Amino acid sequence: MEQEKIPIAVITGAKAHQVIPFHDLFHSFDRMNCYIQHLDDFAASPEAVRDSYAAVLFYFMMIDGPNDEGLPGYCGQPKSALERLSQTSQGVVVLHHALLAYPQWSLWSEIVGIPDRKLISYQHEEILQIKIADPSHPITQGLSDWTLVDETYQMADPGPDNHILLSTDHPNNMTAIAWTRQYQSKRVFCLQLGHDHQAWENLNFRAVLQSGILWSCDLI
Repeated sequence: MEQEKIPIAVITGAKAHQVIPFHDLFHSFDRMNCYIQHLDDFAASPEAVRDSYAAVLFYFMMIDGPNDEGLPGYCGQPKSALERLSQTSQGVVVLHHALLAYPQWSLWSEIVGIPDRKLISYQHEEILQIKIADPSHPITQGLSDWTLVDETYQMADPGPDNHILLSTDHPNNMTAIAWTRQYQSKRVFCLQLGHDHQAWENLNFRAVLQSGILWSCDLI
């Protein structure tokens, strides 16, 4: 009997991305049905629909807000929709530039696990040496160190209440590359990688992201 696929919401917005390889990435995960949608569509959906996802993955980069007031009807209520995450047991995955979203919003900083998320600098198409910080964790189990081309973020590392899984010694990047944490009753997986197809097509990147999503759902 074929295993039922788990529903995952993939939330985009406020940052352009390469559409076809981005969709190809999420269609490659055979245990999931990934529903890619703008934050407007997610926030305008009924609560029961939003709650039905096993995990919510964020790949947006909204800077201002969020708020529920003064918006067109199609935007729904993004602040309430995001605050709702603290009341469910859904997994949360924060991917790449979503680490930088809502820099002044304390709730998002709590989810990400970095109190001061100010971005000092960034560089495109840098070669990163990725090191396995915890080879025994379900997300990284069986993987070895690898290299990939991606965007660097020079910013503060996550606080001590996070569990670091991947790291790098690139001089223009934060040390932590991937980490897990608990927020309220949910599992949160953060991955700094993932700027474009050069990362998305990397098999190690795909393995970590897929396992990170499943871990956030408490399935591995």
